[in-house]
Amino acid sequence: MSKPKVIFLDAVGTLFGVRGSVGEIYSQFAQGFGVEVSADLIDQTFSESFKKAPPAAFPGIDSQERQSHEFEWWKAIAFETFKQAEVIDQFTDFDRFFNELYHYFSTFYPWFVYPDVKSSLLSWKNQGIELGVISNFDSRLHKVLNALGLKPFFKSITISTEVGTAKPDPKIFHTALAKHGYKPHEALHIGDSYEDDYLGAIEAGLSPIWLQRQSQHPELFKVAKGKVWSCFQAFV
Repeated sequence: MSKPKVIFLDAVGTLFGVRGSVGEIYSQFAQGFGVEVSADLIDQTFSESFKKAPPAAFPGIDSQERQSHEFEWWKAIAFETFKQAEVIDQFTDFDRFFNELYHYFSTFYPWFVYPDVKSSLLSWKNQGIELGVISNFDSRLHKVLNALGLKPFFKSITISTEVGTAKPDPKIFHTALAKHGYKPHEALHIGDSYEDDYLGAIEAGLSPIWLQRQSQHPELFKVAKGKVWSCFQAFV
């Protein structure tokens, strides 16, 4: 495509990732509550529980109720994660455990920014390209982006729990586009999920790039037909 007017990016797995793994963090917090479980097992059961969960979107919910629905959505996933690991009965106060875990993920500490991100965002901004985030996250994303020093780069932040629908539904992409006033063909979307980001962007009419980070420090993007782009440099 020609140079886009706006570039949208996914958040987790695209802009930033989890330090270590979800399993490591969950198991470390559990240990503080007297529950011993391996990080590898929790990584496995978390992945299974997350995939089975309904979309992180709550249509028709009042904005004042949103945060409680977000909290309960994640709590159900965490509960199922430890249940499948067969250690849920070891908790004497799961509510307190999860409350501490949930708020930890709204801070700087569990995250790291991929090394190619900030320079690329700055380069795009210097070219006059507008930037936005489209994420199936929750309202904690505002705090996380700010803590990681990324929020000032973005003109818009569109989150599934705030819109009431999640990727790959075209509605969330069109909601983000409306904030910039551009047409779908003028926009590029970059994300690490083939279904949510790549196929979702196509259905919504945006040009997609499917990102596959193979470790904490690669800079490879894959697009259709197996072509590999060093995409954070594609418009530099």
